[in-house]
Amino acid sequence: MNAELTSLLRATSRSFYLTLRVLPGAIRPQIGLAYLLARTTDTISDTAILPVDQRLSALGKLRDRIVGQSSSPLNFGEFTKNQSSPAEQMLLEKIEAALALLQKLSPADLKLVREVLTIITSGQELDLRRFGGATDDHIIALQTPTELDDYTYRVAGCVGEFWTKICRAHLFPNARLDESQFIADGIRFGKGLQLVNILRDLPADLKNGRCYLPVQRLDEAKLFPEILLSPVSASKFIPLYHEYLDKAESHLAAGWSYTNTLPFSQFRVRLACAWPILIGMRTITTLRATSVIELKQRVKISREEVRGILIRSLAACPFPPVWRKLYSPAGKAVASRADLA
Repeated sequence: MNAELTSLLRATSRSFYLTLRVLPGAIRPQIGLAYLLARTTDTISDTAILPVDQRLSALGKLRDRIVGQSSSPLNFGEFTKNQSSPAEQMLLEKIEAALALLQKLSPADLKLVREVLTIITSGQELDLRRFGGATDDHIIALQTPTELDDYTYRVAGCVGEFWTKICRAHLFPNARLDESQFIADGIRFGKGLQLVNILRDLPADLKNGRCYLPVQRLDEAKLFPEILLSPVSASKFIPLYHEYLDKAESHLAAGWSYTNTLPFSQFRVRLACAWPILIGMRTITTLRATSVIELKQRVKISREEVRGILIRSLAACPFPPVWRKLYSPAGKAVASRADLA
């Protein structure tokens, strides 16, 4: 990956850039490029000032270029000028340079990158269509737990699957492991990270008219989206919220199992997997101790806590008994092989 796009990666996500830096060079370009393109589609999807139809059209054109169904030049000028972040402006301006890097991938890697981005954009398109008419006084919610599970797969679980296949092909193709379980745990790893984000960002999503907690579960708890964060609803909301924290933790426990299934020699990949899991678990611990009123202020663990996680994991990596103690379940969830209903 060229220096300009590497710099762009650093600007768009400091945390992921750290993860990318620790990865072996054999997989860094593919994962970095897939991330850049996914961030670009996400930027288009999130440009709320522009109409939904315009965002859907732009997403479709970019997806067609990514999968090779079109060669028409892209111009996202209208999107670029509506970005408050210089990094996201640059993402859109440099899209042709990013797309050109696709042609430098091997056929096998190109297939995997195209597959994961097709799934991600399908999730973004579904989200735009589903919440197109949502406002702060007209909240739209998912209907069933199946819809939530499908969403977390489309925008994050598929990334775990992509990551697994890229690593397997380039780093340990001959390692003996349970392939289907390894991929399943990789998918749950991604779903868990996304579910943590959903639970942390619940207040902001509600303000934007989006509720990812499904109506079916809300009805069972005698709740509806408009009163979720009302103090008078706390006695009903907190138990349901903690059930979803349990679910996220269960997924991350599968991710920790995934991390420890990696061959011991793959310490770089283990670190890259461990960091988001440990940060996610720390976030879950914080959310469990957060009141409804406190939740309205976006919960985020401090840079000092993140730095401590990085230092402890680096020190523990060569010592399996110490490494295994890094992961401490925050609640009662365990590494169950089955998804919670």
